[in-house]
Amino acid sequence: MVVAFSSLRFSPSTLSPFLSPSPSSNPSKVRVTRKSGHSLIVCAVRFRPCIDIHKGKVKQIVGSTLRDLDAEGGAATLVTNFESDKSPAEYASLYKQDGLTGGHVIMLGADAASQTAAMQALRAYPGGMQVGGGINAENATTYLEEGASHVIVTSYVFSDGKMDLVRLKHIVDKVTKSRLVLDLSCRKKNGKYVIVTDRWQKFTDVSVDKETLEFLATYADEFLVHGVDVEGKRLGIDEDLVMLLGQHSPIPVTYAGGVTTMADLERIKTAGNEHVDATVGSALDIFGGDLAYRDVVAWHNKQVICQCPS
Repeated sequence: MVVAFSSLRFSPSTLSPFLSPSPSSNPSKVRVTRKSGHSLIVCAVRFRPCIDIHKGKVKQIVGSTLRDLDAEGGAATLVTNFESDKSPAEYASLYKQDGLTGGHVIMLGADAASQTAAMQALRAYPGGMQVGGGINAENATTYLEEGASHVIVTSYVFSDGKMDLVRLKHIVDKVTKSRLVLDLSCRKKNGKYVIVTDRWQKFTDVSVDKETLEFLATYADEFLVHGVDVEGKRLGIDEDLVMLLGQHSPIPVTYAGGVTTMADLERIKTAGNEHVDATVGSALDIFGGDLAYRDVVAWHNKQVICQCPS
């Protein structure tokens, strides 16, 4: 007998006191043995919602077009796929209503309007969403106090093209490992996936590979990885990147970039060895795209099942 639970969600950290390994299950799943003898199988794959904020508004922007100034010192051309008339808080309330956890609020700029809008979204769904964009050791605790489950960090740790271990350890001391997400968004360079920072404008000297993932997993609770080369372009996912994450990430990891159809979600599930969660942005109908948000939520709800022992 198999019984579906459409609203049941757990994270590995929540389940850790009860976990026991199951040789018959996929390594990306965990099993909890009940006194009754029943076992709960929790698939790692799920949909992680997003709220991207630019100048206080919910927008979907082609991330690779984010720039500070162009070569002549003027404003660079920004490609915006969608701008919503709904507030970030309204999107957060929708995700709360649908029981979607672990999503992220990203501030695409350090302006006051975006910071205020992000705070409002966090207050609308306390503990339900992560926040990123300009996060550092000085402001991180403020966002946690406003309701963020985790803070997402990139440029503060990967500074001047290098990994700054002093800063990494400092922010871990401030917020603890259990509330830190490292954003390892990357682009391909010379055949390797290389972490990019500062609105994805600057390459670092850090590659996303087995060694890096294993090392950084000792400092973070999760990873967030945008496939920058395909992000926002609705051209399909970066399957090689998803495979790399599925094979080598020892902690929960969310992939974002290029999801256009329901088939792309299944590709992430397969290529990621059922270990990589998925974010969908501009393709969703709630962001002006063609992919039905309700279909994605229904897919998400099928990923958790309860089974009697075989």
